[in-house]
Amino acid sequence: MTSHPTALWSLLVARGVNELGAFTLPFLTVILVRSLHVSPSAAGAIVAVFGVATIPSRILGGYLADAIGYRATIVCGLLGTAVAQVGVAFARTPVIAVLAALLLGLSFEIYEPPSQALITLVTEDDQRARAYGLQSVVMGVAATVAGVLAATVGRIELRWLFLIDATTCVLAALIIGIGLRSVPRAAADDPSPEPASAARSPWRDPALLALLAAGTVFACLFFQVNIALPLTLAGRGLDPSDVGLLMVVSTMVTAGGQLILARRGGRPDPFRAIARGYLVLAAGYLAIGLSRSLWQFLGAAAVIGVANLVLIGQTYALVGGIAPRRAIGRYMSVYGLSWGAAATIAPLGGTLALQHWGMTTTWLSITAACVTLALAQPAIARVVRPRLPAPDHKDTSAGSPVTSTSAERPSGAGHGRP
Repeated sequence: MTSHPTALWSLLVARGVNELGAFTLPFLTVILVRSLHVSPSAAGAIVAVFGVATIPSRILGGYLADAIGYRATIVCGLLGTAVAQVGVAFARTPVIAVLAALLLGLSFEIYEPPSQALITLVTEDDQRARAYGLQSVVMGVAATVAGVLAATVGRIELRWLFLIDATTCVLAALIIGIGLRSVPRAAADDPSPEPASAARSPWRDPALLALLAAGTVFACLFFQVNIALPLTLAGRGLDPSDVGLLMVVSTMVTAGGQLILARRGGRPDPFRAIARGYLVLAAGYLAIGLSRSLWQFLGAAAVIGVANLVLIGQTYALVGGIAPRRAIGRYMSVYGLSWGAAATIAPLGGTLALQHWGMTTTWLSITAACVTLALAQPAIARVVRPRLPAPDHKDTSAGSPVTSTSAERPSGAGHGRP
């Protein structure tokens, strides 16, 4: 899968370790209200400070990655997040809490663009989507464990959760600092000037903007599992907490599928694969709209897991493919804004649709949006495909996520540019 297997596994392990502590945000308002005795509205405003700060945080992560190096940016982002988490844990006044929340937001997303860019740099073109998919599986499994950990520790002392999160950030930074030493500076830490082809702003790249638009719609649909699904379960007479069980089933299906795909060769056309993934996702969302029993919902969750197996990873691989080599961090940061935008749009859209249209019509509308995304793939392909590297026709039948016999080369070089 990669000419730098140690680097890839370091990125994946660090992501998993970091995700084990990523359970603190839901408890921030509780600490503010119970421990600092601020009003619920003031607590909401403080959390909003964090949310607003994450937007420039992701952009900053992309620019720092291309300016000072990916490894250094990741380590700085993780350590900054750890310091902020400790600040929240020991805050005794609302002013300190606001400052800690602001620092947390400004540090929180710095990690994302360079870590995603490095996966592009250390993997071969034909295995890149699987590497991104494997990262999503690691995050899903770790998040499941994190939920159990949060439920256990949170009953003892909520502030300890922030200290645990800070610890996982430091451990992840150590893993990155040590594990990426084997990656050549040209791939990981060389901040040398960019070529002329990298001068164009990501915001002026039609291929990236096409992927960003489609990705934002997909992210809005993806978030409905957290927004509309619990309300749908309650409306159908089931416990809303069953959404956790559904997410476990979906993650297990995706994880099992990734293990199977990792042993298969071939290089499927990414746009056809994405189109098929959206059609499968449409089937899963349609099943949710028609389900009445828990077993039916579990079946729908399994179908969604199959869709995520195809969808998550493909677009990040495409973004890495079209990005100039010295601008991969910025391209990843811009594309990642799709999730930030969806985090604002999805809650409003999902709840308004349920209120005015009802559960069945809402999920039928979500299904139709998935089908529309599938039908849009040929148009997106016409914009993006000319920017992708030409297939090298290598035999990848023995591809594996932990070994590689390919010659070491600077990944991302030779991208075709107009």
